[in-house]
Parts: sequence; structure tokens; C-alpha cells
Amino acid sequence: MQIQVLKSKIHNVFVTEANIDYIGSITIDEDLIDAASLVAGEQVHVLNHRNGERLITYVITGPRGSGVICMNGPAALKISKGDKVIVVSYAAMTPEEAKVFKPTVIFPNEGNRL
Repeated sequence: MQIQVLKSKIHNVFVTEANIDYIGSITIDEDLIDAASLVAGEQVHVLNHRNGERLITYVITGPRGSGVICMNGPAALKISKGDKVIVVSYAAMTPEEAKVFKPTVIFPNEGNRL
């Protein structure tokens, strides 16, 4: 049996852009992607502090050092520029693996930088 366990978390970043005309996803500064052990195309859950919205999308790499957090496509209707969000990903593993696994959690500053 495998269970879903927290793998990566970017705690409290601010959305810098919302682009309804893009196909979909969340664009994240490459520095944050690396620090949180995420990869381009990885499924993530985005949780909005302002309105409680939770949505599932995937990661697109943004310019390194830019601080960009951009909600793209339909996600831009639920999460707006200026909203504070948490970005999380999960991994499937056995309960035995989960007992020793340590997720990567980062806490960027208000400029979305480490």
C-alpha cells in the first residue's frame, strides 16, 4: 500500500501576476522551485489565504530571482494578484518510507525570495 505524504511546501508567497489568457498552471521563480524540491510539470495544490480556495495545477518555471508567482488560466479566476498562497506537493510512498521521509518546506520573505 502507498499513501500520499507532503513532499514540498512553499509557505506564504504572494501572487505577483494573474494571467487568465494563459493555458493554465502556476509560474514559480526557479529559485523557489529548486529550494522547495519541485520540478517543472509537477502537480501542486495551491491554497489561498484570502478566500480559502484550493486548486490543483502544475508548475511552470519562472525567471530565476524574479520572485514571480503567477496564476495562469482558470486559476487566475480563483487566486488574484496580491493574494497570499501556500503551494504544496505530495508524493506516494509506503507507510514505512513515510515514517522516515522529511518534506522540504521553505518560508520565502515578503518579496518571494529566500
